Amino acid sequence: MKEAQEFRVGNIYKKGDDLFLITKAEYNKGARSASSMKFKIKNLDTGSISEIVTRADDKMDDVILDRKKMQFLYANGDVYTFMDQETYDQIELTADYLGDNIYYLIDEMVIDVLFHGSKPISIELPTVVEMRIAYTEPAVQGNTSGRVMKSAKLETGLEIQVPIFCTDDELIRIDTRTGTYMERVR
Repeated sequence: MKEAQEFRVGNIYKKGDDLFLITKAEYNKGARSASSMKFKIKNLDTGSISEIVTRADDKMDDVILDRKKMQFLYANGDVYTFMDQETYDQIELTADYLGDNIYYLIDEMVIDVLFHGSKPISIELPTVVEMRIAYTEPAVQGNTSGRVMKSAKLETGLEIQVPIFCTDDELIRIDTRTGTYMERVR
């Protein structure tokens, strides 16, 4: 059992017989030490998404999962195929199951797949990924005061804000936790 304030995005907890994946966690400091946690959760059995609010010091059942290194092979429609690095067994997960993580998957990327027993529950991405810019508007001359950003579409379809000096076909680093630009790859 852990206190609610110790849970982060990607953690899984158990309530009754159901497992819930935390997709968003927000700590709120209240008046007179009545702090609370607001969670956006996904039921891993039904796929339903909901929001809950709990006191920060409430106890919740933490679930420890097994990790396997798996390589992302390919996507076929809404089905994503991964291969175990040791046994070469393959598993398939749907886009609904993976959520926004699909925008960070690059062919042959090795990631951690989390299992509860023999059932795949979730994936854990590396903190930083390198991706190529598929398209971005050219810079406008004279628009360089301060930190000027522009929209860029990456090779996986993800759209993020990048500095104005970034160009098409350039390799950049992205923080997968926040979905933000970090730096150019030299």
